[in-house]
Amino acid sequence: MKYEIEKNDLYYILTPKDEKIDSVVAPTLKADLVTYEVEGAKNIIVDLKNVKFMDSSGLSAMLVGNRTFQEKQASFILCNINEHINKILKISKLDTVLEIIPTLQESIDSIHLDEIEKGMQ
Repeated sequence: MKYEIEKNDLYYILTPKDEKIDSVVAPTLKADLVTYEVEGAKNIIVDLKNVKFMDSSGLSAMLVGNRTFQEKQASFILCNINEHINKILKISKLDTVLEIIPTLQESIDSIHLDEIEKGMQ
């Protein structure tokens, strides 16, 4: 799977280059998400601006990422989701499980707010 990864101390931004996240690329994505958690990523934002299609394997990869980061009280955010993928998430009720934020900037802001709240506890 081809994607850009931007890493900083607070979050990683993963931006797939492929238009599809399907059974061909999902296993690599799952493995990479787990690897990023192991290497110390505090939070992940998956920017889906280039993705036009996602099948059940792609959804499974998103759930693996979500579970991996939620277990350590970290954020796993999907942003820039197109209408087709949003519809699939709503039909499957995964929109109630996954954190979906409209834009990349709002996703970054959300992580900053979460980190501030964690610091206040």
